[in-house]
Amino acid sequence: MTPSPLSSDASDVKLVAFYLPQFHPIEENDTWWGKGFTEWTNVTRGVPLFSGHYQPHRPADLGYYDLRVRATRLEQIRLAKTYGINAFCYHYYWFSGKRLLEKPLDDMLADPKSDMPFCLCWANENWTRRWNGGDDDILIEQQHLADDPSRFIHDLAPFLTDKRYLRVAGKPLLIVYRPQLIPDIQSTAERWRRECLDLGIGEIHLCAALVFNNLDYHQFGFDSGVEFPPHNRNLLGVPYVHREMDFLGDFDGSAMCYHSLAVAYLKRDVSGQRVFRGVFPSWDNTSRIGNRALIFLNGTPGNYEAWLSRTVRKMREEQPAEYRLVFINAWNEWAEGCHLEPDERYGRSFLEATRRVKDGTSCLENFPDTGIELPGESGITSFLGEAGALLRKHVWVFFRWIRSRPHAISLKIPGLVRLLRRHRGAL
Repeated sequence: MTPSPLSSDASDVKLVAFYLPQFHPIEENDTWWGKGFTEWTNVTRGVPLFSGHYQPHRPADLGYYDLRVRATRLEQIRLAKTYGINAFCYHYYWFSGKRLLEKPLDDMLADPKSDMPFCLCWANENWTRRWNGGDDDILIEQQHLADDPSRFIHDLAPFLTDKRYLRVAGKPLLIVYRPQLIPDIQSTAERWRRECLDLGIGEIHLCAALVFNNLDYHQFGFDSGVEFPPHNRNLLGVPYVHREMDFLGDFDGSAMCYHSLAVAYLKRDVSGQRVFRGVFPSWDNTSRIGNRALIFLNGTPGNYEAWLSRTVRKMREEQPAEYRLVFINAWNEWAEGCHLEPDERYGRSFLEATRRVKDGTSCLENFPDTGIELPGESGITSFLGEAGALLRKHVWVFFRWIRSRPHAISLKIPGLVRLLRRHRGAL
């Protein structure tokens, strides 16, 4: 008998996917990274860091596209709408009047056939060589000039007034990625609101991305916050697993289990707050930053479907209809191993999972793929589940202790180290 779905039709919940426009060459990237650089340049550099590591992520249906090609964008829209995505949230790169990666967005605005609702997320951090938005190796910085608030809203006006622009309770939704970086942000927010009224845009809905250990949107004078996993994982107490893994070389990054983060996010109590929940399909930014990567194991279509399904149900419980938005990070963050777009390994499976949740036909009660799946595991870990993983961890810690002190035991237990090495895969 086919199990009944966990929820009825979820058409009253809007699914919004973050969208990266860095898939076309620009003069600045030519200067900073080399002629012809796009995000695909990063993607193709990905190499496996451990046995069985899925790198690089290669696109399937859409190929290595160029977003200057309108037909590509129209196909993206067709795919997204077919599988239940209600809107794109474009990352908007603005530096005191200078815009970057604006061509796909401007072309979308000018094209009536691009019939996809959209909103903007201002990526208001420095652009750095380390891809971390910090203060080192800055390529272009945020200057925070005195007239920036007014100029910013004037630049946004053509988008905010477009009939396709996503509105929350009738107000255009504007997301700011890191409002904590803006001096006197509450005053700036008030200036934005006044500028919108003066320009005839009307009232706007300001939303803060909940990133970099911030969980409070009220402090900025904003109307809401949006979850942006895998941010704030440390605040949620998600355990690391990379110390249990064997890498092919030096590794200075971090690894976690997908379902651990998902459960931590689902347990967050946001009652009484205007928080839009968020999920991601998978995450592994090895191709962008190499051995400093953040890797989530078991970012599978099944685990994503379970997280998205439970998140949609929570949004229906927590928010009135006009505020039921779930954000998916992301539609096409290929260099971060984070994309709904089809790839060579999973095809359209992530999109199909999205469609099932949107239709209310998902039957997943729990996360189906929770094994750590470290290189060299045998069936014993799968059989014992997390208890087996815990046993393996402690046995391997003991082995490491032995390996670090062979002189202390080699005379008493000849060959023990070699024996453990030989049978390590079964531990």
